[in-house]
Amino acid sequence: MGKLTAVAVKSALANPGTYQDGEGLFLKVDKRGGAYWMLRIQRDGKRQDIGLGSAKLLTLAEARVKAIGLRKTIKVDQRDVLVERKDEAAAKVTFRVAARQYHSENEAGWKSSVYARQWLASLENYAFPKLGNVPTGSISAADIIAVLTPIWQEIPETARQVRNRICAVLDYAHAKGWRSRESPSGNSSLKAGRGLPRQVKSREKRKSMPYVAVPSFITALRRKPSFGRLALEFLILTGVRSQEVRLATWGEFDLDVCLWTIPADHMKRGKAHVVPLSSAALAVLTKANALRLSETDVVFPGVAGKPMSDMTLLKVLRDMSEPFHVHGFRSSFTDWAANEGFADAVVEAALAHKTPDAVQAAYRRTTYLGTANQPGARVELMEAWGSYCVSHS
Repeated sequence: MGKLTAVAVKSALANPGTYQDGEGLFLKVDKRGGAYWMLRIQRDGKRQDIGLGSAKLLTLAEARVKAIGLRKTIKVDQRDVLVERKDEAAAKVTFRVAARQYHSENEAGWKSSVYARQWLASLENYAFPKLGNVPTGSISAADIIAVLTPIWQEIPETARQVRNRICAVLDYAHAKGWRSRESPSGNSSLKAGRGLPRQVKSREKRKSMPYVAVPSFITALRRKPSFGRLALEFLILTGVRSQEVRLATWGEFDLDVCLWTIPADHMKRGKAHVVPLSSAALAVLTKANALRLSETDVVFPGVAGKPMSDMTLLKVLRDMSEPFHVHGFRSSFTDWAANEGFADAVVEAALAHKTPDAVQAAYRRTTYLGTANQPGARVELMEAWGSYCVSHS
C-alpha cells in the first residue's frame, strides 16, 4: 500500500518538494508550479529517474498503475526504457534539422562568415542527399561511409571535413537527447585504413592539365552544352576557384565595364576580388544567360536552382575521361603565364593569392586593373589567356 493519498497529493501540489509513495514512485513539485510523477529505479548499479507524466493530468491511482507497468518492463522484460525514449525522440529529429540547429547555435563563434557558410554548404552538398531525412538516432557508421565513399579519394580534404562535421552533428544530437549514443569516431570505424580506405596523397589527386592541352579540352567541352560544362569553362577562363564560380550570381557582374566583383564571403581569404572578363569569358556568360532560369539568380545553377556542388565540375572531367583536378586549372594558367613572360605579381593578383612578403604587401596597393581608357596588366593577362584557351575553337 502506498504512502500517499489523493487528498495528500492535492495538498502537495501547492507546496514545492518531493513526496514519496513507495517502491520508487514519488511526486516532484517545483517552485514554478510544475508537478510530476517520477519512478526511481536501479540499473547496472546506477540510479535512474523516469518521468511518468504531469501530476495535474495523471491521478495517483493512474501513476501507480503506470509505475507497476514500467517496473515489469525493466525488471522482467529487461528493456532499457530511457534509451528507448531517447530513440523515440531521435526519430522526430532528422539529420538536416539537427545540422541546421547546430550551425545556427555555433556560427557566431566561428572564425569567419566564409567558414560558417562553407560548413553548412558542405553538408548540403554531400551529406543531406543521403542523410538529410534520416533520424539522427538511426545513423550508423555504415551510413556515414556511404556518404563519404564517392568523395573520399576524389576530394580527400573535403571528405575529411564532411566526416568531422557529420560526427559533430551526431554528438550534438546525442547531447540534446535525440540520439542514444555518441557518433562513430574518426579514430575508430571512420578512420582511414579501417572503415574507409587509406587516402591517396592529395597532391596526386590534384593533377593539373598541361596548358598546351587546354585549348583542345575546351573545344571538346563545348560539344555537349550544360551548366556544369559552362561553369568549368568559365572557371578555366577566369582562373578562379571552384566555389567562386559555383556561387556566382548575376548581380556580381558589371558587363558594361567587363568586371566581375566576387564578394568577400565567397572568397577563400574573405576579401572581395575583382576579375577582368575577357572576350572568351563574356561569351560563356552570354550562353549562360540564354539558358537562365527565372527562379534563381545563380549564374550556373544546379538542382532546384541552387548552386551546383563541387562534384558536378569534377564529374564533367571524369565523364570526359580526364584524370585532372578542377583546382589544377589554376596551375595550368600559372604555367602558361610564366611561359608567356607575364610578371609574377600580376599573376598572383589574378589568382587572389596573399603576398607572402609582409613589406611588399604593405606597399603594393595596385590591383593591376588600370582604367577604362588604359587597361592594366591584369586585363591584358586575362584577355591573352582567354584568346589562347579558345584558339582551337
